[in-house]
Amino acid sequence: MELLNNLWNTLTTYNQNLVSILSIPFTIIEVILGTFLFLSILNVDSNRTQKILYTSLISTISIIANYIIPAPFHLIVIYVSMNICIYFIFKLDIFKTILAFIIPIIIFSLLGMFLINPFLYIFKISSDALLNTPIYRIVYVFSQYIIAFIIYFIFKHKEIVLNIFNDIDKKQKQIIYANLCFGIFTILIQALVTVYYIDNLPLIFTFLSFITMLMYFSISIYSLTRVMKLASTTQKLHNAEEYNKTLSILHDNVRGFKHDFDNIVTTIGGYVKTNDMGGLEKYYVQLEDDCQKVNNLYVLNPDLINNPGVYSLLTTKYNEAEGKGIKVNMSLLLDLRKLNMKIYDFTRILGILLDNAIEASSDCEEKTINIIFRDDSKNNRQLITIENTYKDKNVDTDKIFNKGFSGKENHTGLGLWEVRKILSKSKNLDLYTTKNEKYFSQQLEIYYS
Repeated sequence: MELLNNLWNTLTTYNQNLVSILSIPFTIIEVILGTFLFLSILNVDSNRTQKILYTSLISTISIIANYIIPAPFHLIVIYVSMNICIYFIFKLDIFKTILAFIIPIIIFSLLGMFLINPFLYIFKISSDALLNTPIYRIVYVFSQYIIAFIIYFIFKHKEIVLNIFNDIDKKQKQIIYANLCFGIFTILIQALVTVYYIDNLPLIFTFLSFITMLMYFSISIYSLTRVMKLASTTQKLHNAEEYNKTLSILHDNVRGFKHDFDNIVTTIGGYVKTNDMGGLEKYYVQLEDDCQKVNNLYVLNPDLINNPGVYSLLTTKYNEAEGKGIKVNMSLLLDLRKLNMKIYDFTRILGILLDNAIEASSDCEEKTINIIFRDDSKNNRQLITIENTYKDKNVDTDKIFNKGFSGKENHTGLGLWEVRKILSKSKNLDLYTTKNEKYFSQQLEIYYS
């Protein structure tokens, strides 16, 4: 009994040392909850190793920083470490890294602001006593954790994710950055007011402050979501217009093919009856060209090329090549939704390779480009091959990646140099350049585990 009394007295007495010790498990729990929150809300693909590595590193850094670095400089170290670890461990882009860092901070800050005044009112204590009396601190902190876990549970099991933040353009990201900066500044001001004046603030003021902040973030997220949905709809309309053009051309080709079908069969019959295999072979090659055009137009389908950005790029380059009299053969055996690299980097590389292929083949008598997308599951890789006819058989496949190298006048020669820069930043990408008497080939290999 005496032991229990001593334990209770320790917990209910002002004790900064014990609170400091308790901050260690609190920090670990908060890091774990924060990790689950941003992984769920942003729908980040991750494995167990990544989660353990991130929570272990950030928990350790936070605990050490809290003890050896004076406030508020310890927060700078912790926040910078969080961003670096999120970026490298979960392999997110800069934009999603910042969102992943900010989401837990916003949630825990709002919860802290919402709970602190009711706790002071219920227990009839000062803010200093709340923060430095172990029993009050435990109840206060765990109340935040329980609500945070409920938020995570709702997002996880209701499958609510912010996919709207995927594949947005630079202008939209700048708007979101500005909004987040303003939001963080607002939270900082509210936090300072709460820390220095909480003992003098009435409960209704804290409640209204929390509701105001909650409404601000809710309305901001809703407005940004609507703006980005509008941008997404605009992109889809553009793709629909491109697809309608493709369907119109495809329809005309099919109608023409159907109209000539009897003539085609009769012509083939003439070659067969006279046993003119040489003439039939030549005729078949010409017929095959028309069939290939119809097949290519069928492939240019947003249901097959299931990424709006890639679809728009391919249709634009296909029409550009066709306008220059270049025969384009296309094969798509890859689900672009499962592409194992950033879509921004992928479209940059693809655009540069297609531009080079169009430019090189346009100088040839036989103008041909072959584009092949396929999944090589046996070797755990996705392959994108672009091969084209070319005129300069002496081209150096090593020098073409040098900055400023170009085989033509008035060209910057920065395209493949930019490709090399993108490849150097990723460990799962390779580009193999080969040539033979007919084709110059670039094969992008994207590895996955």
